[in-house]
Amino acid sequence: MAAVAVHSADLGEGRPTLPYAEAGRPGRVPLVLVHGYLDSWWTFEPLLRRMPAGLHAYAPTQRGHGDADKPPEGYLPEDFAEDLIAFMDCVGLERAVLAGGSSGGVAARIVAGRRPDRVAGLVLLGVPATLADKPKAAEFWEAVRGVKDPVDPAVAESLLDGLTATPMGRGFMQTVVDETLKAPAHVWRETLRGLLETDLRATLSGILVPTLLVWGDQDPILTREDQQTILDAIPDSRLLVYEGVGHIAYWEDPERVLRDLTAFVADRT
Repeated sequence: MAAVAVHSADLGEGRPTLPYAEAGRPGRVPLVLVHGYLDSWWTFEPLLRRMPAGLHAYAPTQRGHGDADKPPEGYLPEDFAEDLIAFMDCVGLERAVLAGGSSGGVAARIVAGRRPDRVAGLVLLGVPATLADKPKAAEFWEAVRGVKDPVDPAVAESLLDGLTATPMGRGFMQTVVDETLKAPAHVWRETLRGLLETDLRATLSGILVPTLLVWGDQDPILTREDQQTILDAIPDSRLLVYEGVGHIAYWEDPERVLRDLTAFVADRT
């Protein structure tokens, strides 16, 4: 198992301080793992502790989430994208492969479209083309819009229910719930509001870097047609379909995700 070290990145004046995990050894193009809604770096723990020597990964916790600073505002996808560039500056990454999980792929693809000089490649792990037509997203908003501090653990558990096709261990899921509850109510509301009110299709334009899509065919949120929208928008893109896998492939089949990430990063070297 790989050693996972946790550090802190001060993004500078007016920006938050973010904890981040690091695993693997320097060598090839570094990999930056970008978590999704209400997660923290810990969501990538199944990948980080299996990190092969050929990969060097960083996994920052985004503003408002986990143990990161929690400013009162700044939760639009563009805010997270700007933090991502600032994080790369802080830890000295001139260029990296960005791998976004779920909604974390929105911030990653914004960076890829706007700053291709910083992005060697883009990996979208169960990332939506849009949320405007997703019934599950509307259900999430109904559950989240009225949350107050302290957030009820039952709400967190209900949002996570059914995201994977394979049941995860009770201890693992309890840690996921605990990490989710570190985000205060305003982060729950404003982050999801930002995702729902932003034209996510527009964030697909102008992406010219090589892009890999990973989608589980048992995903309860995203359809194959949704992934086709991304493929049609990004010229140099391809899709890997994981059969029998739900929304979070890096929980259910971390070994396969790592194999595919390793091959993708090797092609960018």
